[in-house]
Amino acid sequence: MPWLAVPLWDVSNGQGLRQLAELGLALLLSSLIGWEREAKQKSAGLRTHTLVGVASALMMEVSQHGFTSVLGLEHVSFDPSRVAAQIVSGIGFIGGGLIFVRRDAVRGLTTAATVWLTCAVGMACGGGLPILALAATALHFVVVRGYPRLPGRLSPGAVAATVEVRLTYLAGRALLPRLMEACTRLGFRILQVRVDQLPGRTDRATQVLLRLEGAADTGRLATELFHHDGVVDVDLSVGGDEEQDV
Repeated sequence: MPWLAVPLWDVSNGQGLRQLAELGLALLLSSLIGWEREAKQKSAGLRTHTLVGVASALMMEVSQHGFTSVLGLEHVSFDPSRVAAQIVSGIGFIGGGLIFVRRDAVRGLTTAATVWLTCAVGMACGGGLPILALAATALHFVVVRGYPRLPGRLSPGAVAATVEVRLTYLAGRALLPRLMEACTRLGFRILQVRVDQLPGRTDRATQVLLRLEGAADTGRLATELFHHDGVVDVDLSVGGDEEQDV
């Protein structure tokens, strides 16, 4: 068979310094993207993004150079774009696994998008498009690091803030759904809900931690929550004004 005559280490068949350099560039750029996610303590960090980028680049190299030895055979045709299309479809499994819903908050969308972008960067490196790969990596940092600061510049005084509300209320009155509805009605997005029973109390009091995000009036929020019958205590603290990406 003709392809068996090709040496195993034939560098002229897509295994030369150019291909190694493209894999190295994919390693560098995907590591930069992964480092940014790791710094924000996301579920998919440095290792995940690096492996996605390098694997995508390798699959593109295989798509371009892995079947050249059989192209001259009769009844053999080759479409390199088919492998690229399967990479795009396959990466959806990883992205979908990073997205989850907790109560009214959707988490993991930004990280899933960066995994998708890292895949595209790796494909560009493996496809011999280093300038586009570099540009896409730079745009990633512009979007992820720069865009959260835009709301404050576009609407001064309306910067989204992270708010933690600790509520103590009497159990058995179905208060929590109404309290959460009040938060969303006032313009806050619910990021986290944690309910704890308070031991040692005879009034069956329950404490809930609501982690919210929004630019609405926190004073009005505290007043609205406290006016619900059954609420015993409201403790509200405002965190930083940096947008918490998902």
